[in-house]
Amino acid sequence: MRARLALAVGHQICELREVVLGRKPDELRQASAKATVPVLIDTSGCVLEESLDIMLWALQRHDPLQWLPAQSGLADAMHLISRCDDEFKPQLDRYKYPNRFDLAEPGAPRFSGAGFIVDLEQRLTRDRYLSGAHWGLADAAIAPFVRQFAHTDSPWFAGQPWPNVQAWLADFEASSLFQSVMSKHPPWQPGQAQTLVFELS
Repeated sequence: MRARLALAVGHQICELREVVLGRKPDELRQASAKATVPVLIDTSGCVLEESLDIMLWALQRHDPLQWLPAQSGLADAMHLISRCDDEFKPQLDRYKYPNRFDLAEPGAPRFSGAGFIVDLEQRLTRDRYLSGAHWGLADAAIAPFVRQFAHTDSPWFAGQPWPNVQAWLADFEASSLFQSVMSKHPPWQPGQAQTLVFELS
């Protein structure tokens, strides 16, 4: 989702190939040895296999909403995103899919993940967005994962003392940008007509 957000904001026109991971097409395996999504192949043939790399690629090409922070703030944004990806995301996976992991304490991933949410809550008491005065790279890179965490047990999340995170997430989910990237597409088949997406006026 975060790759799609940046592609949309960066006005990058792409051919979308929706993939069902249980039925990965050979073309995905040929493009990327990892065979995971997202994968972006640019017009020069360069392959990007990480969603954050795709975000940076799109925003460095065109950033009309100034999602990329100034150099002085870039290190802070990347540090927060790294914490999300390296610390929070593994706990989110364990929380969402407990049957995939042999956990001695099934409640531990939610507790660990909640620690990161508390840190976000503290940041959002100082600024309206994780990126500061306006929505930016850190918000877009982290919000999709917080959304997954929130919806794993919505009543529990709603009952936590995190009003700033909850309002921040609600604003994201209500945005036209979020709605646009959540559009459903049929799985790609070889030979089908191109589906061009992420062209915003």
